[in-house]
Amino acid sequence: MSIELAKLEPEVDQLFAQILSKMFFAVLMTVAVAASGSLLYWAVGHRSATAEALEQSAVTLQVRERQLTCLARNIYYEAGGEPFEGKVAVAQVTLNRANSSQFPGDICNVIYQKNKVYEKIICQFSWVCDRPSALRPNNGPVWEESMAVAKKVLLEGFRLPSLTTAMYFHADYINPGWKRKQVAKIGRHIFYQ
Repeated sequence: MSIELAKLEPEVDQLFAQILSKMFFAVLMTVAVAASGSLLYWAVGHRSATAEALEQSAVTLQVRERQLTCLARNIYYEAGGEPFEGKVAVAQVTLNRANSSQFPGDICNVIYQKNKVYEKIICQFSWVCDRPSALRPNNGPVWEESMAVAKKVLLEGFRLPSLTTAMYFHADYINPGWKRKQVAKIGRHIFYQ
């Protein structure tokens, strides 16, 4: 009997090696298929995300300069005397509105938007109704800071975390009687959702 087993041992070893080899190959193929599927999923997703980002950023230099000028003008007239955070806050509310379906999707259109209520024209930002829009800001340092803040917020994405949902604000010496949720007070302005 031991002679018969001795004769079968090389055959069993060879059979076992073949089975092991096939199992290893099957596992390797499974991993390769799973990895290629994941790689394909990532590539398609990444390509779509890249294409979306390119479509969203298809803004001309002329449009971007117009947006910066409108935003800087709004900062200048609404928050020219405010600290840096106050200027950022006004800019951020302006962009929050432009990104909301409740307002025009363009920064300049948000700023210059006027509504007619009971035969009275109401501006979204008071300076638009109070001052001629063609009037050039005359305080050079405040204008330069307003433009710097506009660039920081619009081009670099700088944001104040407390104002991610802020859509409205008013000066602290005014009480419009709003029933909105207050989210912050920065400088002389109170911000609301």
